Amino acid sequence: MARGRPRRFDREVALQRAMEAFWANGYEATPLADLMAAIGINPPSFYAAFGSKEALYREAVDRYLATCGAGSMQALAGTGSARDAIEAMLRASLEIALASPSSGGCMVSLGLVNGQPRNAALREHMRGLRRDTARLIGERLERGVVEGELPAETDSGRLAAYFAAILQGISLQAQDGAGRDTLLGIVETAMTVLEPQRPSAGPAAGTRPARRRR
Repeated sequence: MARGRPRRFDREVALQRAMEAFWANGYEATPLADLMAAIGINPPSFYAAFGSKEALYREAVDRYLATCGAGSMQALAGTGSARDAIEAMLRASLEIALASPSSGGCMVSLGLVNGQPRNAALREHMRGLRRDTARLIGERLERGVVEGELPAETDSGRLAAYFAAILQGISLQAQDGAGRDTLLGIVETAMTVLEPQRPSAGPAAGTRPARRRR
C-alpha cells in the first residue's frame, strides 16, 4: 500500500501556535519539547524552520504585536483627544489581558520581566519594547499639550511612565485573577490624573473671613 504524501508544514500556523504557547506560559516556562509538540514538528524541522527557541520567541512577539496585541497601540494612535486616546489604550489593554490563553496579561508587558542570566539579551529586547510603549505614550501626551488639549505645564515624561506602569499593572492583576470590573476600575481611577483641575472654592460672596481669637 502506497504511503500518502507527508502533511505540508505551514510555517504561519506553527508560528501562531508558538505565539499562543509563549503567551500562555512565558518564554522560560515553555520547554522546547513542549513547544515542538505544540507546533507538531520534530527537532530537525524545528531548527531548519526557526533556527532556535530564542529566534522563534522574537518572531512570536512580533506576530503578537501585529495581531492580538496590536489593539492598545492602535487605540493610542487613533483620532480624538489625548485623553480619549489614553483611555482607549488602557481599555484595549484590558481586553488583551483578559483574552490571553491563560488570562496572563500582555505578552510584552510581562515578557521576561525576570529571567535567567543566559537570557539577558532577550530580556533586554523585551525591555526595549516596553520602553517603546512609554515613548509612544509620551509622544501622544506631548501632542496633546501642543494642540492645547492638555495644560502647558503637563509633564509628559512622568505621565508616560505612569500610564506605562498602569498597562503592566493591568496585566499583573489579570494574571492574579482580577475580573473585568476590577480592571475597569483601575482604568477609571488612572484616568483621573488627566481630569481638568477645578479651582478650589473661595469664601462665599459677601462673607468675611472669621476673626482670629487673641
